[in-house]
Amino acid sequence: MIDVVVRRLHPDATLPLRAYEDDAGLDLAACEEHVLAPGERAVVGTGLAVEIPPGYAGFVQPRSGLAARHGITVVNSPGLIDAGYRGEVRVVLLNTDRRASFRVTPGMRIAQLVIAPVPSVRIVEADEPTASERGARGFGSSAL
Repeated sequence: MIDVVVRRLHPDATLPLRAYEDDAGLDLAACEEHVLAPGERAVVGTGLAVEIPPGYAGFVQPRSGLAARHGITVVNSPGLIDAGYRGEVRVVLLNTDRRASFRVTPGMRIAQLVIAPVPSVRIVEADEPTASERGARGFGSSAL
């Protein structure tokens, strides 16, 4: 288990919580109101800053209930929070519904935060990549 330090930037900010003990994601709640018209996006603040420990990253992902019921998703899913970032966690929401507006209210759970280990990476330049069975075959390469 790791500790993730959270700082409220706004007194009404809601701390990230798991709905169920075994959930991978911590619910992130809005700290401001927005109305998203059909097809509109908005950057919604959570009123929180998080300290992701070195060797880890935070991934902001959509909530399946909002997506299924209202067509609300996170545009840059998953949004990445690097270990060194100390600013407000903000979520880029998109209303994919073609007819209905969606109102985001303070305290509403709008996304999930997943903390995951990220290995340290060293880039090694090469003239040719190592051969593999797949090679350079891309999109649709595994279709039968």
